[in-house]
Amino acid sequence: MKTIGYTQPLYILPFDHRGSFETKMFGWHGDLNPLQTGEIADAKEIIYEGFKLGVTAGVPQSAAGILVDEQFGTAILEEARRDGFITCCPAEKSGQDEFDFEYGAHFAEHVEKFLPAFSKVLVRYNPDGDPALNERQAARLKQLSDYLRASSSSRFMFELLVPSEPAQLEQFKGDRSAYDLELRPQLMVRAIQHLQDAGVEPDVWKIEGLDRAADCARVVAAAQRNGRGQVGCIVLGRGEDDKKVHEWLNTAASVPGFIGFAVGRTCFWEPLVNFRRKIMTRQEAATEIGRRYREFARVFESASRRI
Repeated sequence: MKTIGYTQPLYILPFDHRGSFETKMFGWHGDLNPLQTGEIADAKEIIYEGFKLGVTAGVPQSAAGILVDEQFGTAILEEARRDGFITCCPAEKSGQDEFDFEYGAHFAEHVEKFLPAFSKVLVRYNPDGDPALNERQAARLKQLSDYLRASSSSRFMFELLVPSEPAQLEQFKGDRSAYDLELRPQLMVRAIQHLQDAGVEPDVWKIEGLDRAADCARVVAAAQRNGRGQVGCIVLGRGEDDKKVHEWLNTAASVPGFIGFAVGRTCFWEPLVNFRRKIMTRQEAATEIGRRYREFARVFESASRRI
């Protein structure tokens, strides 16, 4: 079995979005035809072009990675592996409140098809949520965790989202910002512990942005407890604006155990929209995506040096 954990810098540009591309970016609903599928795949090619420009501009190649889906990004995954970049591929069905495998019982075949450096899951898990739901999710996640650790070269990346329960949000009179600041960090720690106790063992936890370094430190302590000292954490962008993402990157990078970030929509959404509206050329959109990606890497690295 592989040793659990990953400690090297990890700067991920995620664009494994599927449902949100179809409905929000393109305005399509229902089954896609081949032309529509090709349009989304081409949009993701622009993001990959931007990613490579970011590396050319200074993002260290040893830390540079993409997270893209098999549905629209097969060619990108294959090219990125040939180019020597870190590749990550999602295992979950898109847009569901309950985690389940995109390819059901055949999940392992799809992991081995691309051999990504990381197999990633996005999971909504509130430790005070529906116990039966949490138990079902944990059982599926343990199945993936056990497989990756014992039978695959791919490591395990876990994107943890902790949506508020109605009663929890009511404590803050519906103020989601107050929930994020005061309660979500505690729930994240408990969620990590619950999942570990259920046998789910990520190498990297992908964490929603936190406003206080002390909360980042508590998350790292939970991720690394009981002999898991090599487990890393990366901070995600949640589609926030540059200013907020910079704040989260600075905060996380100041805490040992946070090894990088995964910022996607803040890098690519606006440039892609402008390209589709013919406000930007393809090259201009890719250049802007690369600039943003490089800037986030610069912010994180600058804050890391101050540790």
